Amino acid sequence: MSDSVQSDTGNEHFHVDDGRDRSITSREIERIELEAAMLAFMAKGGSVEKIERNQRTDPPRRPESNYGSRPI
Repeated sequence: MSDSVQSDTGNEHFHVDDGRDRSITSREIERIELEAAMLAFMAKGGSVEKIERNQRTDPPRRPESNYGSRPI
């Protein structure tokens, strides 16, 4: 079942989708909500730009190991 869950801060809600209620109607409602949010964002001066598929903001980094770094 899909639920709206309140975050730890108390002011934000996010949607948990476990896949059990993915009907055509629920998907259409979600599309309408997404479009309304996008139009509100654009009306406030927001912009959307298309980026290349393989573009990254941060280059990949080597994993860090903290093994043995604490004193005994």
